[in-house]
Amino acid sequence: MRKLKNNELGRISVDEFKTVEKTPIIVVLDNIRSLNNIGSVFRTSDAFLIEKIYLCGICATPPNKDIHKTALGATESVAWEYVEDTLTLVEKLKAENVKVLSIEQAENATMLDTFYPTKGEKYAIVMGNEVKGVQQEVVSASDLCIEIPQLGTKHSLNISVTTGVVIWDLFQKMGKL
Repeated sequence: MRKLKNNELGRISVDEFKTVEKTPIIVVLDNIRSLNNIGSVFRTSDAFLIEKIYLCGICATPPNKDIHKTALGATESVAWEYVEDTLTLVEKLKAENVKVLSIEQAENATMLDTFYPTKGEKYAIVMGNEVKGVQQEVVSASDLCIEIPQLGTKHSLNISVTTGVVIWDLFQKMGKL
C-alpha cells in the first residue's frame, strides 16, 4: 500500500465547497473556550460538508491564528456566524423548523447509537463548554438530548472529538435515508 499525496485525493476547491449541496446539519458552539477546539470543529465540518457553524457566547471568531492552526483553512470554506446568545439562536432555529439536538448527558437522553435522523429534516447540534457543557436553559429548549454512550472512567470526551463522533454518525445515517 502507498499513502496518497494531497493532489491525489480529489478534494474540491473552496469555491466549489460553497456551491455544492450541504449536509443538513448546523453546528452550534455554546461558549467554547479553546480556540484549538473551535478550529478542529471547522475542519471536521469542512470534511462532511456541514451547512454552517454558529459561534456563541465566549467563542472566539476567525480570523485568529490559534483557530487557523487546527482549522487549516476551513474557516474559508465553512459558513459561520457569531451570535451572542445561544438560547436566542436555538429559539430562532426551532422557529425555522430546524430540529435542535443538544449533545449532553441528561435525564432521558437518547443514546446516539439509537437515534436515527428523519429524511428531509435539518438538524442543529449544540456542543457545550469544555467544563460546564451545554447551558441548562439551552438543553431545556432543545427538541432532544443526544448522549454518546461511554464505558470508561472519564465523564466526557473532548468537545472536538464529540463533534466529530456526532457529525460522522449523523452523516453516515443520513446517507442511508
